[in-house]
Amino acid sequence: MLTVLRTTWPLLLGILLLMVGNGMQGTLLGIRGNIEGISTTEMSVVMSAYFGGFLLGSRVVPELIRNVGHVRVFAALGSMISSVLILYAAAPHWIAWALMRLLIGFCFSGVYITAESWLNAGTTNENRGQAMSAYMIMQMLGIISAQLLMNAADPAGYLLFVIPSVLVSVSFLPILLSTQPAPQFSTLKRMSFGSLFRVSPLGCIGIFLMGGVFSALFGMASVWGSTKGLTVREISAFVAAIYIGGLLLQYPIGWLSDHGDRRFIVLGLSALGAAVSIATVALQPGIWGLLIAAALIGGVANPVYSLLLAYTNDFLDNSDMAAASAGLLFINGIGAMAGPLITGWLMAMLGPDGFWVYIGLLLAALTFYAGWRRTRRPTPMQDQSFAIIAPSATPVAVEAALETASSDDSDKAD
Repeated sequence: MLTVLRTTWPLLLGILLLMVGNGMQGTLLGIRGNIEGISTTEMSVVMSAYFGGFLLGSRVVPELIRNVGHVRVFAALGSMISSVLILYAAAPHWIAWALMRLLIGFCFSGVYITAESWLNAGTTNENRGQAMSAYMIMQMLGIISAQLLMNAADPAGYLLFVIPSVLVSVSFLPILLSTQPAPQFSTLKRMSFGSLFRVSPLGCIGIFLMGGVFSALFGMASVWGSTKGLTVREISAFVAAIYIGGLLLQYPIGWLSDHGDRRFIVLGLSALGAAVSIATVALQPGIWGLLIAAALIGGVANPVYSLLLAYTNDFLDNSDMAAASAGLLFINGIGAMAGPLITGWLMAMLGPDGFWVYIGLLLAALTFYAGWRRTRRPTPMQDQSFAIIAPSATPVAVEAALETASSDDSDKAD
């Protein structure tokens, strides 16, 4: 691991700072929107726009990279992100914010694709797994650190918009000044959605549902907290708890998934998440109960996403995994776009509890569907090891993680 850190630290440091900036803007807008009198329904459109932009970027940016190169795309998108983060405070209107969130989602998607390509190209088969693990950990730590910075100033002011803008600008320095050459960018093979669904109905449906859960957690948690009347400190702690839970539970759940039926683990985790959501609505706990609920939901959402990718790849040859993963990420993006919109509608109808009702319904649906699929198909041979993959990862990172997992399996077989 020390060798990996020594050779990839500019990229990892850049990603850490990027995620601090991205994590701050999501939480800050949810809080500031309440201060500006923007309704829950309007904020749901704002939050959904990010995922629409991210999905669009995943389709468009690879062609931009092939046309003008990694460095130019990276610098251009980074400059745009830094500018938009400042403009939020200058135009506190939900339509302007939605347009800016669409743009910033597009830009972050492109930046992630570029950085992940560099990281993938700068590692070998022997250390790529460690590098991707470090990358995912940096993403989580960045978002958690962002919540601490939320308490540095008044969200009604200007400073909290300046901080992420500066951090994003600084994040490009270690990456662009790195001596590592820009990699070649290859086109991912495509797989039709019909073919993908025939390979794994559970993978497709599950990824779609988890896209909705993830976007509700990432996009609407601060909106929920503001509607609930939590303080800035409590909201930031709640969001941080979601990612701390995901960070801590990824590895033990990954180990379990390599030694048992993945569908049963998906079923158990989603049932746990649904139960936590129901209990939160029924018990109306204080802040410490909410933090525990957040950690458990985060500990469910992140591993289940990776489990569904691994389960789908159990039915595929290595040559088809990248194409299938790209298709699954697109399905996840569609679910993510719908997540904040439906969450906002339920919160407008039911109040703050609509946030938990939405997450609980999706996880309950996944529980029942995973149980039903266990009766329709025998347990597959698990040829694909569990790979830690963040729900915000692009196809580049997913492909690298899956290649590493496949390589590790081949080494064990030899």
